[in-house]
Amino acid sequence: MTLTTYSASLRSRLPLFLAGSVLLVSLSLSGCGGEAQSKEPDTPASTAAPVEVARVGTGTAAAFFSGTASLEAEDEATVVARVGGVVEEVFVEEGQAVEAGTPLVRLDDDRLRLEVQRAAVTLGKLRRVYERMQTMRDKQLVSAEEYEQARSDFEAQEVAYNLAKLELEHATVRAPIHGMVSKRHVKAGNMVRANDATFQITDFDPLWAVMHVPERELDKLRIGQPATLRLDALPARSFSGTVTLISPTVDPETGTFRVVVEVRDPSRTAKPGMFGRVRVQYDARDDALLIPKRAVIEEDDRTSVFVVRDSLARRTTVRTGYTNDDRVEILDGLTAGETVVVSGNSALRDSAAVEVVARR
Repeated sequence: MTLTTYSASLRSRLPLFLAGSVLLVSLSLSGCGGEAQSKEPDTPASTAAPVEVARVGTGTAAAFFSGTASLEAEDEATVVARVGGVVEEVFVEEGQAVEAGTPLVRLDDDRLRLEVQRAAVTLGKLRRVYERMQTMRDKQLVSAEEYEQARSDFEAQEVAYNLAKLELEHATVRAPIHGMVSKRHVKAGNMVRANDATFQITDFDPLWAVMHVPERELDKLRIGQPATLRLDALPARSFSGTVTLISPTVDPETGTFRVVVEVRDPSRTAKPGMFGRVRVQYDARDDALLIPKRAVIEEDDRTSVFVVRDSLARRTTVRTGYTNDDRVEILDGLTAGETVVVSGNSALRDSAAVEVVARR
């Protein structure tokens, strides 16, 4: 190949070489640029978790026994007629308060009044005979037997007269106790026989909240312990009471013993037959360490709380005692004044950074 021919061949291939070189450079620059763009700056440290905290305080920690109870009236009486007769007049209605001796109903008493009059006439006659016999005995004009007979007749008639008056008094049926008329059994015009029920009188103050307590709880309860009653029918109210009776024996069929809590309710809002729940305080410790119940975490047989120190949540194992409503007694693991997490602790880890956003 001549020099002239070689030069011509080289000139014909030069454009292809330059184009390939440009393509390689372009691809190289494109790869470097992509790698540079894929590299991002380091992620900043995670932010602090927002939490609500409370201080470890002191107070009284109390222990309670809780049980269900039904209300009963301590004093309740079914008032019966002591004599028979037709109901002439009814003096009271259901729901009316009465005192002992208040007239409730009057029966037809015409016959009884006549019986009293007849007994009174006979008594007067025999009194005069007896007095005459006394005078004659002093003068020894009658025998001792005649005198004793006159005296016996007079005394017997005196008893008959008093019985007739008592029957007349019983024609008006009266309340035997103070309380409220809880039931009326008779109406005007009804025929009532002796010993028929006429009214039910119930004393609403005090009431008895009767519980049947398992025998294993026997050592917790004592007469005189304070108690609180809440009724299902009156959820917004609570009633104070005192343990007044503890049965000395256990029912062998149920394994329970009867406990009575006396409840005072001057407003008479609570009624016999209502069902509720009783809490009896059986122990109390003063100056106990207390924290909100929400602060306590129970997990894997471990009871712990998160204590905030230097903006870090330190998980601390604790030993708890009595629980009162929304507070828990701490027996070991904390000191008064420390700060514990009460909200936002479910997702925390030990030594996590926290930001306090609220305090209780």
